[in-house]
Amino acid sequence: MYAERVLSGMRPTGRLHLGHYHGVLANWVKLQHEYPCLFFVADWHALTTAYDEPGTIAQNTWDMVVDWLAAGVDPSQATLFIQSRIPEHAELHLLMSMMTPLGWLERVPTYKDQQEKMTHKDLTTYGFLGYPLLQAADILIYRADKVPVGEDQVPHIEFTREIARRFNHLYGREPGFENKARESVKKLGSKRAKLYEELRTRYQERGEQEALDQGHVLLNETQNLSLGDKERLFGYLEGGGKMILVEPGALLTEASRMPGLDGQKMSKSYGNTITLREDEESIRKKIRTMQTDPRRVRRTDPGDPGQCPVWEFHQIYSNDEVKAWVRQGCTSAGIGCLECKQPVIDAVLQEQEPMRERARMYEEDPQLVRNIIADGCEKARKLTQETMRDVRQAIGVDYS
Repeated sequence: MYAERVLSGMRPTGRLHLGHYHGVLANWVKLQHEYPCLFFVADWHALTTAYDEPGTIAQNTWDMVVDWLAAGVDPSQATLFIQSRIPEHAELHLLMSMMTPLGWLERVPTYKDQQEKMTHKDLTTYGFLGYPLLQAADILIYRADKVPVGEDQVPHIEFTREIARRFNHLYGREPGFENKARESVKKLGSKRAKLYEELRTRYQERGEQEALDQGHVLLNETQNLSLGDKERLFGYLEGGGKMILVEPGALLTEASRMPGLDGQKMSKSYGNTITLREDEESIRKKIRTMQTDPRRVRRTDPGDPGQCPVWEFHQIYSNDEVKAWVRQGCTSAGIGCLECKQPVIDAVLQEQEPMRERARMYEEDPQLVRNIIADGCEKARKLTQETMRDVRQAIGVDYS
C-alpha cells in the first residue's frame, strides 16, 4: 500500500520545446525504468490562470501527450492520464479544504510571486488561492512518496507534507488507538517488535529520520499483517494515529540549463524556442540565425564564447573536444560563427530524429493516444478510489 511511487504532472501548454525535454521529460524517461510512475496532464491547474481562455486546453493536451510519447515516455512503463478525468482529485481537494488554514495557502511562495508577475490577469480568485491544495490532492490521492521537483518547488512538497500530517492527526485517531497499536506490535513477532520499538523511540525522542525510514522498510517487508494493523503501526511509529495519507518526499532534479535562441531561458513567451519534432529546415534556420558575440562584427574579429548564446548550446550538446575547438577557434577568429553553429545543428537534429520517428504513428492515428490515456485513466482511478474509500471512512462520510 505504501510502496514506492513517483508522481509528476505538467500543465497543457501545447507543443513542448527543448527546455521541457531537458528539464522534465528526459528525467521522466529515466525514472520510468526505476520506479512505478504516474504522469498526468494538469488541465484543471491550467484553469487557475487561464480560466478566461479555456478553448485551447483540449488540443494542447493531445499535442503535449504526443510530445511525451515522442520523447520516450513509455505507456507500458508508466501510467499516463488527464487530471480532470479522475474526479476523486476534486473530491479530496474539497474535503481537505475544510481543514486547511487560510494562512497556509497565503504563505505559499508562488502565490504572491505569480500575482506580481501576471498583473494583466485578475488572480484574486478562490481557485488560484487554492491551487497548492489541489496540487497536494494530486499527490496525496496516489499515496506517492516521490515527486520530482526543482529547488523552487520544494516548498510545495513541504506544504503537501504538512497537509498530510494535519489530516492524519485530525482523522487518523480511532477509539482505543494506543491499545490497538500495542496489540498490532505483538503481531510483528518478538524480534521485529523489539526492533520496531527501538526505531519508534529513536524517531520520536531524537527525531532520527534514518530510524523512521528503517521503520517504514520493516513494516513494508512484514508480510503477515492485515491492512488495518499496518496502517496503525505506520501511524504509531510517527506518533500520530493511523497513517491515511502518505507524506511525499521531494525527488530533487537538476534545473534545466537549456537556453533559448537569444540566450534567455527558453520560453514560448520569449519566442526563442525549438520545439520537439520541429521541421529539420526550420531548426537549421533558427540556429544559423542565432545571435552571437556582438563583438564579432567581421569574420576576422576574435570573440568571447562566454558572451555568445551558441556557446550555451555547446555546453549541453558538445563533448570536451568540440568545446575546446570552439573556444580556440572563436577567441583566435580561426573559425566563423556559422562553422561554430554546425555541431549544434547536427546534435539537435540527431536528438530529434528518434522523436519524430516515435511520434509518426500517433500523428497518423490520434486514436492511439486517446486509447493510451483511457487506459491510464482507468489504472489511475483504481488507485484514487482506494484512497478515497479510506478518506471517507476516516472523516465519517462513508455511508456504505
